[in-house]
Amino acid sequence: MEHVFLNVLNIVLPVLICAGVGYGLAVARAPFDNKVIGGIVSKVGYPTLIISHLSATKIQIATFLDMMAAAALAIAAFGVLGFLALRLLRWPVRAFLTPLMHGNVGNIGLPVTLLALGDAGMAYTMAFVVVVLVSIFTVGMWIPAGEFSARKLATSPIIYAVVIALTLMATGFALPQPIAKSFDILGGLSIPLMLLTLGHTLATLRTGSLGRAVVLTCLHLVLATGIATTLVWLFGFTGVERGALILCCLMPSSVATYLFIDQHVPEYGPEVAGYIMVSTLTTILVLPLALAYWI
Repeated sequence: MEHVFLNVLNIVLPVLICAGVGYGLAVARAPFDNKVIGGIVSKVGYPTLIISHLSATKIQIATFLDMMAAAALAIAAFGVLGFLALRLLRWPVRAFLTPLMHGNVGNIGLPVTLLALGDAGMAYTMAFVVVVLVSIFTVGMWIPAGEFSARKLATSPIIYAVVIALTLMATGFALPQPIAKSFDILGGLSIPLMLLTLGHTLATLRTGSLGRAVVLTCLHLVLATGIATTLVWLFGFTGVERGALILCCLMPSSVATYLFIDQHVPEYGPEVAGYIMVSTLTTILVLPLALAYWI
């Protein structure tokens, strides 16, 4: 039991320390531009990380595509079940459905699966990340705003990075050495920058009443457990891909969804921020239990 605890601590603690540094930067009022860093990660870090990591990791392309399909089904299931739960509770769907649907698989999921499951686990998590990011910038924008724009999807570098990575995986071709090393360096920026941004954002969120936040966090955990169990059975996932799927489903609410809520339904911004905060802090307790007894 002590061995299991130490292994879990070695996985979770580095993530908390890096996010804590970002939190400390916010408390110290050090210069830190979330929009600039977010743009670097989404336009440079994520695409180069996807290409360099997937092209160098020996995983079956069919299983990778299965993980993308499972991610899409997971988001859809969170959406449908979350919609029904919010209607039952008589809470505003436009405000709370998007953060309930989209987990923070980028900031937290990638480093946790890398530490817990190695390169292959991180590769499968990237499949989940791609689907979540596409969903956030389409459905995640449309629900609070009441409008849909295909332009952001068509111009997203992540989509083209996935196409390139899948082509390299399918053909067995490798990137020229100078390009591969450049992508390794640029992609390596992503995880530390995401964790610093996570901590900084959590420190600067304006939180409201935490009553709804606690209920939404409990609802998310119940849905995540049921959805992950169902999808593992449905796709027949085992080993690393099973662990990656479970961890991705358990991730707390995505910080990125708050931006759209605050922009389009600002009266609920503080409550959504509270939900993101509570769900993220709850993950500190949930992840060790999941890693020790489920994964």
